[in-house]
Amino acid sequence: MGIVERLVPDELWALFQRVVPEAPSRPQGGGRRRHGDREVLAAIVFVATSGCTWQQLPSASFGPSGATAHRRFTEWSKARVWAKLHRLVLDELGARGELDWSCCVIDSVNMRALKKGDLTGPNPVDRGKCGSKIHLITERTGLPLSVGISGANMHDSQGLEPLVRGIPPIRSRRGPRRRRPGKLHGDKGYDYRHLRQWLRSRSITHRLARRGIESSTHLGRHRWVVKRSVAWLADCRRLHRRYERKAEHFLAFAAIACTLICYRRLTK
Repeated sequence: MGIVERLVPDELWALFQRVVPEAPSRPQGGGRRRHGDREVLAAIVFVATSGCTWQQLPSASFGPSGATAHRRFTEWSKARVWAKLHRLVLDELGARGELDWSCCVIDSVNMRALKKGDLTGPNPVDRGKCGSKIHLITERTGLPLSVGISGANMHDSQGLEPLVRGIPPIRSRRGPRRRRPGKLHGDKGYDYRHLRQWLRSRSITHRLARRGIESSTHLGRHRWVVKRSVAWLADCRRLHRRYERKAEHFLAFAAIACTLICYRRLTK
């Protein structure tokens, strides 16, 4: 098995073909031969998981150069291919009954940004250095359902509503598609009356640690799930630091990491 087949197995490639847009045609003809999508996808996955730069990509192993892979990555990010692929993998898991909606957990993690750009800000826990924050909602077993990014100085509470709204309608083994968790757990950063009221209005039971009353550690038997998912995100070394100036590129790598986490469960 070559490196392309190892990074992009047949099952993942079949799913990707359902979301990738058709290659643009040249009415006048001519031009260079376009590299295959599977080889380019393998190169992008290699950059995401290894953390190397586009210039360091070993083109001899994949075929496309780093510039070609980056150009196609930009093209697919604008077409929201990565979010669609993540949703498609979630659909396959939901159809098999692999998603547990009874309890979802929300949390965030800070990443240092090496360049100032969209959705960056001074990190209050890193001496004010420029950074970004990844927000995440997982189901009971730790599979990411919704992911978002913001500046490191944005309060966690501001990310709850967009994340919950961002959960796509996912297939179920029986019945209609589902997008609403039965219960949502979170730490003290989400302890606000308007958030509790908003969750109740959507018929979502909340279990948010209360400031000044109880310790966040009381939620440890639930919050460890999302903490483990954050550790899984770290397998995508490109997320150890934010190298991208454009927010949509950083979000694309976060979506790729979530897709790979879900795909590993799909192939167990």
